[in-house]
Amino acid sequence: MKVAFYWYPKCGTCRKAKNWLDENNVAYEEVHIVENPPSRSTLEELYKNSGVELKKFFNTSGQKYRELGLKDKVKEASDAELLDVLASDGMLIKRPLITDGNKVTLGFKEEEFKESWNK
Repeated sequence: MKVAFYWYPKCGTCRKAKNWLDENNVAYEEVHIVENPPSRSTLEELYKNSGVELKKFFNTSGQKYRELGLKDKVKEASDAELLDVLASDGMLIKRPLITDGNKVTLGFKEEEFKESWNK
């Protein structure tokens, strides 16, 4: 099955991940995370499948994250509130976000990619 590769083309980490996927012949469908961000229901499903804390889905180094003062809000907000915030702007989501419907990876760590996406 093709994986969904949510990315932002200007992001260096996303480009590294894309190169890795290409070099390892992983079939994927590119999705521009800002132009076509995952819906709230998709994010909720990804969160449940990922096995990671919801706060890990946030792009904490992003300008939008800082502008909205999310550092403190993320600690206190409910999952429902956090999903609403994430769904409001693709720039808030850690990228690249990759999923095959079951597995989910956030960001680019070569070891994690080898484990998850190398067939």
